[in-house]
Amino acid sequence: MPLSRPNRRRLRLAATSSAVLLALLAPALPASAAGLPAAPAPSAETASAQRTGLDRAALDRTLKNLHDAGMYGAYSAARDGAASWQGASGVADVKTGRPMTPQLEHRIGSITKTFTATAVLQQVGKGRIGLNAPIGRYLPDLVPGERGQAITVRMLLDQTSGINDYDHVIFAKPEDLEANRYRQYTPREVARIGLAGKPLGKPGEAHHYANTNYVIAGLLLGKVTGQAPEEYIAEHVIRKAGLRHTYFPRSARLPGPHAKIYEGMYGLFDPPRDFTDYNVSWAGTAGALVSTMDDLNRFTRALLSGKLIGPSELRQMKTTVPTGSPIMRYGLGLFSLDLPNCGRFWGHNGLVWGSETMALSSEDGQRQVSLGTNLTNYYGIEADGQTPKEGPIDYAKWFHIRQALCDTPAKGAKSTPAVPPTPQLHPTR
Repeated sequence: MPLSRPNRRRLRLAATSSAVLLALLAPALPASAAGLPAAPAPSAETASAQRTGLDRAALDRTLKNLHDAGMYGAYSAARDGAASWQGASGVADVKTGRPMTPQLEHRIGSITKTFTATAVLQQVGKGRIGLNAPIGRYLPDLVPGERGQAITVRMLLDQTSGINDYDHVIFAKPEDLEANRYRQYTPREVARIGLAGKPLGKPGEAHHYANTNYVIAGLLLGKVTGQAPEEYIAEHVIRKAGLRHTYFPRSARLPGPHAKIYEGMYGLFDPPRDFTDYNVSWAGTAGALVSTMDDLNRFTRALLSGKLIGPSELRQMKTTVPTGSPIMRYGLGLFSLDLPNCGRFWGHNGLVWGSETMALSSEDGQRQVSLGTNLTNYYGIEADGQTPKEGPIDYAKWFHIRQALCDTPAKGAKSTPAVPPTPQLHPTR
């Protein structure tokens, strides 16, 4: 059915790959319905005392429930100190029925931003980049004049620059996903598209999530190091963290073992289309990385333990700004999430066409989960023409995540979420 112009515009915003940030905004259900108290999250000490360890049977069950709820396939890795678990459910290929396995490589979307921010902060620690320095000092031709002096490196990393995004231009309508599938974009090309857009706000005024910020951060990294930013990140972040299955793809096809991924575009693609092969050059240092769930846990643990950046830089990374969510704040490529009756966790999520990921860790790096799924935008849009519908798949994801982090048993329930439903936080345009 044809969409009206306003609805087409809203759909493209809702679907915009790594510009989507799962925020756990205000609960969509009353606290009583979700089984949640109105009290704030407990302290880390209290939360640690409440957690009892990995329940492997429950993790297997909640991951299977995610497939039973309608997700094509999922893989997950969880850790509690020295104890670890990996699992998979559903199918990696809907045509052949090939089953999911835990160690498949996966497009991780905006979790790439955490890697990029880590690389920039390494240069901050070496004195080559000033966190509060204007971006115009480093890239005067890209962000010139008064604007270049007003926007700081910090504002790029915490998404308060006010710079607009580019993806709503290159993916202006659903058919653009196919039209641009194999197109090669340069970082400066997409950065200039975002910079040409109407500012989302004044520099430093408020958090406005935009991929453009992290493409510019990649250009900054390249300017300062003299290396392609992808090469620098591979050498100084990925290898330093000991990751073996994390990389920037060199073509539209993934070379390692991977699942097929499927995009539903809120019912416009029926059945969902296979987007396994496509060129993510448009995402670059904002969202192009490929990884595994185990590698993501290893990376986050290395980051939070101080293996990748110094104590001062890690404190800056965890200096957060409001996002509009009562339980989530955004730092420098890293967000904090306060789960009721469980504690505070750090991480990021990512979404590119067909592929969604969430990686979360306790502050000490001891309790972790990373979850990847291979079907995105599977429900439709509410009657208002703007709000993505939620349903059993969304609730099942958070049953599993909460089971991994908080030891909250699902007890067979499939309709009432163990945490608030998870509406998506989009950049305001």
